[in-house]
Amino acid sequence: MIRFSMKCKNNHNFDSWFQSSNAFEKLAASGMLSCIHCGDGNISKCLMAPKISTKKVKEKPTLTAPKGDMEKALAKLKLEVEKNSDYVGMNFASEARAMHDGDQPSRSIYGEAKPEEAKALIEDGVPVTPLPFMPKRKTN
Repeated sequence: MIRFSMKCKNNHNFDSWFQSSNAFEKLAASGMLSCIHCGDGNISKCLMAPKISTKKVKEKPTLTAPKGDMEKALAKLKLEVEKNSDYVGMNFASEARAMHDGDQPSRSIYGEAKPEEAKALIEDGVPVTPLPFMPKRKTN
C-alpha cells in the first residue's frame, strides 16, 4: 500500500491510499478518481516527502532492561551460558545422553527438550538442569 497526497484543479488537497503507484495511474487514466471535497475528476499527485525514521534501531531489542538484582543475575547467567556453551536446539536430550554414555566427547551444551525427554534423562542419572530462561533460538 502507498499513500499519495493529491489535489484537484480547484486546489483542494487530500490524501488517499492505493495498492501501488500503477494502481493510482490506472484509476486516474480511467477517470475513477474524484476530489473528496468538490467531486472534480481532474486529480493530480502533489509533491511529497517520504517519511524517514530518524531513530536508530537497537541491535538487540529488549522489552525492558533488567531492574532488580535477581533480574540482573539472570541476565548475566543467560549471557554466560550463551557465550560459553553450544546451542543444540531440540537435539539436547540425544546430545546429553551421547556425552553421558561416552559416545561423544563432553562439552557444555544447552537447548530444549520435551518434558518426557528431560524426565528420562534425570531418571537415568544424566546430569542436566533446567535453565531459568528461554534459550535464544538460533537459525542457520
